[in-house]
Amino acid sequence: MSDTYVECLVKRKNRVIDTILSCIFLGLTIGFALIGFMGFSLMLFGALIFGFIYYIVHARGRIEFEYCYLDKEITVDRITNQARRKRIEKIDIERVEIMAPICSHHMDSYRNRPGKVVDYSTGIINQPDKRYMMFYDGGKKIIFEPNEEMVKAIRNVAPRKVFVD
Repeated sequence: MSDTYVECLVKRKNRVIDTILSCIFLGLTIGFALIGFMGFSLMLFGALIFGFIYYIVHARGRIEFEYCYLDKEITVDRITNQARRKRIEKIDIERVEIMAPICSHHMDSYRNRPGKVVDYSTGIINQPDKRYMMFYDGGKKIIFEPNEEMVKAIRNVAPRKVFVD
């Protein structure tokens, strides 16, 4: 077995809708709290509810993905609000059909295949695009953004499946 271990951490871009919802609920929380302190005690209960909703929306908007490669296996963890970690995907390299940059010509024959698309990338399309797409287990398209060291480690294990164009 190979003892190659590579980690990569990427921060997901905040979506516009999360920012807008966060601002709306923060404004409602402050407004209800101010009205509640003027003498309407029922409004303080509304401030607590909107404050809780603001906390949930704000925390959900701060997401990071950590990819760990170890012994022909990639694990993807989602880190929410820099505090909660949850393993969301375990990818066995031997079950991967192809892995290439998202705009590679090697992906042309795979693009229109039906399947679930899962995005574990930053959500930012840079020039040049550093995102990779992987077809996994016949029906799943995984988009992620590994660093060069991770791509090199995966390519050493499966050279016919990994393209770096």
